Amino acid sequence: MPYPEMMVAPMREDLVRVGFSEMRTPDDVDTLLGSETRTTLVAVNSVCGCAAAMMRPAVWMSLQGEKKPEVLTTVFAGQDMEATDRTRDYITGYPPSSPSVGLFKDGQLVYFMERHQIEGRNPEDIAADLRAAYEEHC
Repeated sequence: MPYPEMMVAPMREDLVRVGFSEMRTPDDVDTLLGSETRTTLVAVNSVCGCAAAMMRPAVWMSLQGEKKPEVLTTVFAGQDMEATDRTRDYITGYPPSSPSVGLFKDGQLVYFMERHQIEGRNPEDIAADLRAAYEEHC
């Protein structure tokens, strides 16, 4: 069962205020990921501590460089469950993972950072890994 929206709104806002659009329905996901050819970053958000302390700050830090994805979007695992499930249909070859970060290019997943690559690490190191993916794919 999802948390009350008033509790998760600040967690959503962490990404929205830095330029991410939310995908809250399966149609939102298909509209964006089903047709977008520009480089697209998908942050799979979560209420867990590693999302708050590691993933969300790292994603923001990773976008401070010159090379970065053209489209920024997010889905909230455990909250927007149908949208998250649909997003995971586009993230092939990986088990469900939240938080996580996927990079798409020409509609294809080209980089994916799973929870185990986020949990227990500092945001600076996570951001460096994301920037390396941007250098290669953006």
